[in-house]
Amino acid sequence: MVRLGLDIFLEKGYKRVEGQRIGLVTNMTGVNEKLQPSIDLFTEHPAIHLTALYAPEHGIRGDAKEGQEVSSSIDAKTGLSVYSLYGETRKPSQEMLADVDVLVFDLQDIGSRYYTYIYTMAYVMEACMEYGKKLIVLDRPNPVSGLNMEGNLVEPDVRSFVGLLPIPNRHGMTIGELAWLFKKEFAYACDLSIVPMEGWKRRMYFDDTNLFWIPPSPNVPVVDTAILYPGTCLLEGTNVSEGRGTAKPFEWIGAPFIEGQKLAKVYNDKKIPGVLARPVSFVPTYQKHEGEICGGVQLHIENRHTLHALRAGVTLVETIAALYPNQFQFIENENGKCFFDLLAGTKRLRKYILAGEAEKYIEEGQQELGKFKKTRKKYLLYR
Repeated sequence: MVRLGLDIFLEKGYKRVEGQRIGLVTNMTGVNEKLQPSIDLFTEHPAIHLTALYAPEHGIRGDAKEGQEVSSSIDAKTGLSVYSLYGETRKPSQEMLADVDVLVFDLQDIGSRYYTYIYTMAYVMEACMEYGKKLIVLDRPNPVSGLNMEGNLVEPDVRSFVGLLPIPNRHGMTIGELAWLFKKEFAYACDLSIVPMEGWKRRMYFDDTNLFWIPPSPNVPVVDTAILYPGTCLLEGTNVSEGRGTAKPFEWIGAPFIEGQKLAKVYNDKKIPGVLARPVSFVPTYQKHEGEICGGVQLHIENRHTLHALRAGVTLVETIAALYPNQFQFIENENGKCFFDLLAGTKRLRKYILAGEAEKYIEEGQQELGKFKKTRKKYLLYR
């Protein structure tokens, strides 16, 4: 059984913060092996003085949709202030930290650089550095294992809250390991401590841990979603539905102009290792193509160990762009930037896809991964 950083902290790590005021950065994923929320466990612990809560994207209880701003509030159960880190600010202000001496970070990441929880951690580290607060990160598993990495490093001109720092699409690190990397390589030099897990091996996917999977957002309902996410998340930057508003987000991909049978055949003919496409028809209940019948495919994981999720996703985007050149589009965000570039971490991929040369992006990413692998080795807590 994998023991979480949360359980180890509550058992013995709390002694380092006795008598200090604690702020907890968490949400619905912050639970122990018995599904007890860290908020409740901290509140009930006789030696922990919890004074404030901090909420990332999706809110403290997970009831906000992706991209929806979260307001600061009062937690109904504990009566504590809940400061939003996904609203007017994404970095805790000095005022937000006035009642705490130590911040504890307990969130479940999904192993992809697009996911905003790791950048919430970076901003928390920056605030702790600026305002003289300590930070303790309670480590949790990387749900898609800590061995494999995929993708390129984010380039400076396309950095955003879905790609704030130069790490690959699939980084192969736990959130605690990322915290050390951020501190040493990217100058988030706060007073940092990590509470490691016990029993976690780098080869483990989340369903190898015997822990319960808590969806980190409404659109990551199962572990297979997280496995495909490094590739299929790129569809967010196009006018093709990535399956939000369906039973299979990031597995069902489609649009009203797509013929599922044709797309599935062409895609499967490319023989992408570890994945097969099946034609589907679906109607999203919200977001892109809401209420419209979409033709498309479901990506089925045939072998997670041979699957290169980024190649699977990039190839799917390239295939759709080639089959439907007059209908397929890359979309812009509210700031007029191509959202696909922000997700890809480069402007190169969009050009390669339109030229039918997306494999170049994968090859170039492999070269960048070699450098990142050497850098990250210094910060790995589990061998």
